[in-house]
Amino acid sequence: MPARSFAFFDLDHTLLPFDTQALFCNFVLKREPWRVFLHGLFVPVALARACGLASTATAKRAFLSYLRGMPRDRLANYAHEFAEVCVPKWAYPDLRAEILRHKHQNRVLVLNTASPDFYAHAIAHALGFDYCIATQFEIGVTFPGMPRLITGNNKHEAKIAAMEQVVPGVAELTEKERSVCWSYSDSVADLPLLEYAGFAVLIHPSKSLAAIGQQRDWAILYPARPYRTKMGDMFRVVLQMFGLHPE
Repeated sequence: MPARSFAFFDLDHTLLPFDTQALFCNFVLKREPWRVFLHGLFVPVALARACGLASTATAKRAFLSYLRGMPRDRLANYAHEFAEVCVPKWAYPDLRAEILRHKHQNRVLVLNTASPDFYAHAIAHALGFDYCIATQFEIGVTFPGMPRLITGNNKHEAKIAAMEQVVPGVAELTEKERSVCWSYSDSVADLPLLEYAGFAVLIHPSKSLAAIGQQRDWAILYPARPYRTKMGDMFRVVLQMFGLHPE
């Protein structure tokens, strides 16, 4: 194996079967149930997003309104506990085995996600990653109602640009070295990340992404999930948004 080899992983619906934003919301509401009423600040933005009048980034900022006023230290403690207790419970065993395999083969492990940085870094540490790239929010001493994005939403080509800037050695990879790197994702939005490495692995891909994967001879994994359909996933999200889902 060349001296430099990496394994790049998406997070939501790739390492875990859920959207971690909703799962972290569930975790917080279990401890501070009154915060569910702060979702009222998110509702008009969600409606605007459904009508195409608000961006995904704006909706992401607004969804976090349930954290409004939370001290930074308490948020950090919640993120650490969430990563240490809940994430290992829900992470796909098949993907954790892949992480261990790459670690044993001396690949540098990079978690590259659009999820918020204030808990993504804790998750990366808990799962044994070397580096974490995530959407960065400006929080302050207490959490604002609409936290400002520092570097934009970490999606699509932005994942590659951020990774090349932050992770030592990635920008200098030769084509030959990239050919022995690995990428993992469930989403067609991560095509730039999947195409970046020589080996791509799809996790429960959509029909369109699975078709692309079959054309390019990419591996496809279907680890067991706690729901069967997209509607089942959406039902779990609703439960998590109200703190009614098991931790």
